[in-house]
Parts: sequence; C-alpha cells; structure tokens
Amino acid sequence: MKAVVKYGRQPGNVAVREVAEPSINPDQVLVEVGAVGVCGSDIHLWHENQSWTIQCPVILGHEWAGTIVEVGENVAGWTVGERVAVETAAFVCGQCSYCLTGAYHMCPHRKGYGNLIDGAMTKYVAVRPGILHRIPRAVSFEHAALTEPACVATQALTVNSRIKPGDTVVIQGVGTIGIMALQIARISGAGVILMLGTDVDAQRLEVAEELGADYTVNVQRDDAAGLLHSLGDGFGADVVVDCTGVSAALKQALDLVRPLGAVVKIGWGPQPLNFSLDPLVAKAATLQGSFSHTYATWERVLQLMATGQLNLDPMIGGVYPLDDWEVGFHAMASGENVKSVLVYE
Repeated sequence: MKAVVKYGRQPGNVAVREVAEPSINPDQVLVEVGAVGVCGSDIHLWHENQSWTIQCPVILGHEWAGTIVEVGENVAGWTVGERVAVETAAFVCGQCSYCLTGAYHMCPHRKGYGNLIDGAMTKYVAVRPGILHRIPRAVSFEHAALTEPACVATQALTVNSRIKPGDTVVIQGVGTIGIMALQIARISGAGVILMLGTDVDAQRLEVAEELGADYTVNVQRDDAAGLLHSLGDGFGADVVVDCTGVSAALKQALDLVRPLGAVVKIGWGPQPLNFSLDPLVAKAATLQGSFSHTYATWERVLQLMATGQLNLDPMIGGVYPLDDWEVGFHAMASGENVKSVLVYE
C-alpha cells in the first residue's frame, strides 16, 4: 500500500512510498482510512523544524477517520463496517497515575500516530479500541478527520480554561486550531472575539470573519492592542488563546491580557524567549498550557459536529488524493487553506 512517509531528517525528506500492510494483534482492530487531515505539525515535519521527538522513518498523519475492516479476537463492542474517528494516542502504558486517573494524554510513555508510531496517511492502520469513537451518521469522513484539532481547541477552552459568557477573547493564529478555537469560544458564550493573523493569513482571516469573528486583525499592518483597548472597559482581553506556534506571540499575549485574565497557550514555540515575564506577575494573570485531549472531549466534539454547531466546510480548502499530498501541504503552508484533507485512491 502507498503511504506518505518521512524517511529522513533533512528538510523535504517526505515522499509517497510503498509500505507493508499492517497486521493486528488480538487486542486491536484494523481501520481503513477514509480521510486524513494535514496538521500544521505535518508541515513542521516536512520542513524538519519540529521541536518534539519523532521516529524516522514514520508514516505521517494523526487527524483521521475511517471504517473498521477487521476485529481482533479479544476485542468486544466493535464490529466490521463501523465508521470511527480515532484519537492520536496510539499507545499509552495504562499503568501510570495519569492513565489510571483518566489523564492518559499526559502518560510519559505516550506515543502518537504520525510521530512515534506510523500514522494514517496510508490505507490501513492498526488501532487499540480504547481510542475509537463512532462517527454520527450525519458526519462525513472529511469532517470527522477534523475531530482531532477541534478537540485540541475544546480541551483548551472548556477544560483547561473557562470562557464565561460575555468574555472578550483574543485568538492569536488563524490556522485550523485558531479557527476551531473561534468556534468553541463562540459556542461558549464569548462576547467579542478578535482573530489575529499576519500577511500570509489574508484568506484565513476571511474565513474567520465568515465563521463569526467580530474583528480580524493583520498584526503586521494594524494595531491589535489599540483596537482591543478601545473596546469595553479598555483593560484588555479576558482570555488570550495562543495558537501560533511562535514563541514571540507570548509577549504579545501578555500585552493584550487584562489584569486577572488568562493566557492559554496551545501552539508549540521552540524559539527561546528573549523578554521578561514580569507583566504576567504584575497583572496577576494566569498562563495555562494545553496539550492534546481525552475521551470525553472527543465525544462532545462529535456531537457538536452532528448537530451542526461546528461549521467545517469553510475550513476545508481542498480534498486531495494521497499522491498529491505535496499540493495539500503547500496550500496549508502558504496560507491558502485553513485545512487540507487527503484521501487514499
């Protein structure tokens, strides 16, 4: 079968290659991939500028959905033909205190698809049943492939922080996570939402406006702080959500957050900080990191999709055959697409 493989540790070392079909053990199911999203982290892996540990070679892809085609003899509750969305935590130990208390996404032995275990930019993937979720009938594979980034945003804004009705919210970054955070903030009752992007984000800022942003700001051309402090009581944002993956965005976030407000950092930022964190102290603000998601969050997000509360069509800029992976990657890297989706043909 074909797969999009990161085969080396140099920029551009990604290609479609023939790989062996996986076999399952008695405790797994085999899933045929219906659709797989291209994540910003896949772009980092393509460019070899990631800041996390990976194996190499590795099949890329961790945002995906498909159909069960084989069930291991020890697996109960799942049958061939069921449509499923699959979490990213391909392996956890199941024995540490985090796993035993339901926070398995923090397991120190966790291995994720597309990084430390072969991912879903291929035809078949072996899966442990504990990370399967049934896809509601009204949700397509292309939409279900966006469950993972929606869960990242939902975990950040409804579990690791709390947006209250009427809050002023600033979201830095208008990639997939940022646009999902916009929608989750709106569902959570945010009063005013500002979306911040850069020159490369012109089309994405238009999508953000279509999906309910009250203000969209190109921070390379306009004064986000001036606009923010002209709103409400002028003290700034109740919540700032950093979805950029750029360390310098944290400095801007500390400028924008109001006293006693909160900064939620989702985006990875490998660059060293060269500024003071004193504003965090002076404002008595909260800085909260957020990583990954858990089972309950996946179930909630799939219900939001099934009921139409998440509008996903404007986010999907193109659906591409696996052989055209590079077209989809380029479209995201250039800012043309909020999300590219790949399908096996």
